[in-house]
Amino acid sequence: MKFSKKSRYGITALIDLAVYSKSGHVALSSIAQRNRISMQYLEQVFGSLRRAGIVQSVKGPQGGYLLGDSPERITAASIIEALEGSYRLPDEISSGDPSENAEAYAIQRRIVDEVNCQLDQVLQSVTLADLEREYMNCCQSGEMMYYI
Repeated sequence: MKFSKKSRYGITALIDLAVYSKSGHVALSSIAQRNRISMQYLEQVFGSLRRAGIVQSVKGPQGGYLLGDSPERITAASIIEALEGSYRLPDEISSGDPSENAEAYAIQRRIVDEVNCQLDQVLQSVTLADLEREYMNCCQSGEMMYYI
């Protein structure tokens, strides 16, 4: 599975929002600037996240965004589904008698179903809070330090 740019930018922006929204809403322009993401692209990403209820918008000249739920309740799976739709591998077989298409049935059961199960387990178990903690740990340990 390969994450699209949209998913990567969306998750990056949500980590930023989780970190910086502790004291109130955050302007999208600030998120875009800190993460070097195009403002126009980020507006599209946040439109999808808003429709899914992952973020809430605050209108007006001093507007911005807040998380729609606590970071502990926002999973990587819900973020990716909001941005991409289903992240699961498509089924090899639609229905019918397994003996009529034994190869496709074997692929479905032993590969597709197994991969989808593992994807579900990982993406459902990782929360935005986990990603925020990982980000903060990296910042504190100096792993994200840039030297000129």
